[in-house]
Amino acid sequence: MTHASNPPKIQRTSSIVFSTILRIIIALFFCLFTGLGIWQMQRLFWKNDLIARVNQKIHLPAVYAPSKPKWLNVTAACCDYMPVRVTGHFLNDKEVLITTLTAEGTGYWLLTPFETPDGSIIFINRGFVPMDRKKQVTRTEGLINNETTVNGILRMGEKNGFYPRRNNPTADRWYTRELPAMAKARRLSEVAPYFIDADETANIGGIPIGGLTAISFPNNHFVYALTWFALAVLVFLAGIFVLLNGQKKHRHE
Repeated sequence: MTHASNPPKIQRTSSIVFSTILRIIIALFFCLFTGLGIWQMQRLFWKNDLIARVNQKIHLPAVYAPSKPKWLNVTAACCDYMPVRVTGHFLNDKEVLITTLTAEGTGYWLLTPFETPDGSIIFINRGFVPMDRKKQVTRTEGLINNETTVNGILRMGEKNGFYPRRNNPTADRWYTRELPAMAKARRLSEVAPYFIDADETANIGGIPIGGLTAISFPNNHFVYALTWFALAVLVFLAGIFVLLNGQKKHRHE
């Protein structure tokens, strides 16, 4: 009699263990999806604030770019996308080409070091260069050798990319505007922690093409948040179903 009753007890115990594990898994996924939804909402508020700040900044009058004594105070929060101007001359023999994809097609950003009267260096993104104009000899008409004033938008330097699109200074292949590495590769010192996107002022010969700074930002965080919250709701409903189904089985056992 005792031996005959063991299998049902074992089955009930296994059922309880399985049900408990399943509930834990459901609870974990519910917390995960809810957390991701909350994170996306936080990203939404951050993105909306960023868009508002940028839209406000780009319409301000241009000011002189921060000089060397002020570089330590230059941050994304205060200065990114700020209209600026700077006077000096280009170091055309030390330009850097950054691989990019724009509305003009695949090509390069042309970043040329710009030396100011105090001897400091600011990289200037002069604009877009098509792939077939990569070599400087194909666009000599666009070089500016005399002292000039550049108007544009201040941008903070970028970090190295992710594999396989990582900057390779040794091979002179660049995918992000990593200013310290660019300065080191071109043997430059006293380089600003920011660069300037030149405005749409036409260059002689039409190359490079300036004024292509992307002011619009993708903002899909609300949709992402709804997706995560919807998954959390589905998991919650699945948990209720499992709980009710488990109780129903226990009543029939």
